[in-house]
Amino acid sequence: MQRYFINEDYQVKARYQTEGNDYHHMIRVMRMAIGDQVYLAFSNQVSIIAEITEILEDRVELKEIAKEEQTKELPVQITIASGYPKGDKLDLIFQKATELGAHDLIGFPAQSSVVKWDDKKLKKKQQRLSKIVEEAAEQSHRQLVPNVTLYAGKEAFYQQLPTYDQIIVAYEESAKQGEKSRLAQVFQSLQPGQRVLAIFGPEGGLTAKEIETFTQAGAHLCGLGPRILRCETAPLYLLGAASYQFELQ
Repeated sequence: MQRYFINEDYQVKARYQTEGNDYHHMIRVMRMAIGDQVYLAFSNQVSIIAEITEILEDRVELKEIAKEEQTKELPVQITIASGYPKGDKLDLIFQKATELGAHDLIGFPAQSSVVKWDDKKLKKKQQRLSKIVEEAAEQSHRQLVPNVTLYAGKEAFYQQLPTYDQIIVAYEESAKQGEKSRLAQVFQSLQPGQRVLAIFGPEGGLTAKEIETFTQAGAHLCGLGPRILRCETAPLYLLGAASYQFELQ
């Protein structure tokens, strides 16, 4: 069953409606008809099963059939922050992180980042990533679409560090030194609803100065097992570990 995100909080209504891109996808792409059912996911993470009751020239009207009972979101809000990698790797990171339950997604210019985006390219990249993330959220039946934020400068990113309950930094040197318990300890200390920032470097990793900035903000330096992971693999490893910790035990 197809899923569509409604940019408003859920309220009980006699009829709901979709228009614009969702209307085009329902009618022109999926060829839906009266009586077909879809999921509608609202901004406050309420999802319903809705049935098409009327198809008009510019919108589809639907009625609620039932609430979606299963919770799809992690009990803690994990934000993935990636130093800008080369090529289209950020597309992959954001797409798969969405499928694995990331609450928000951040890109920032790390010291080792090779790519340099001006304001025009940054805006275009943000639009592309937001579309990728929305499609991934629909495909994986999420109850929310992660927010996408791309920073032009690292200082603006650093200013957000105090807003999180916990900060995790995936650090290659910790893995090389055999550190293997800190990530589990951080996960075990978290309470439902807390906000976690998980920071990952680009291909060249994070510099000593960046590590100092993060540790001064209270970050935990964590190894992700004995193997050294690529920048596009590490965030997915962490989210997989989070799913095991919070959803599969």
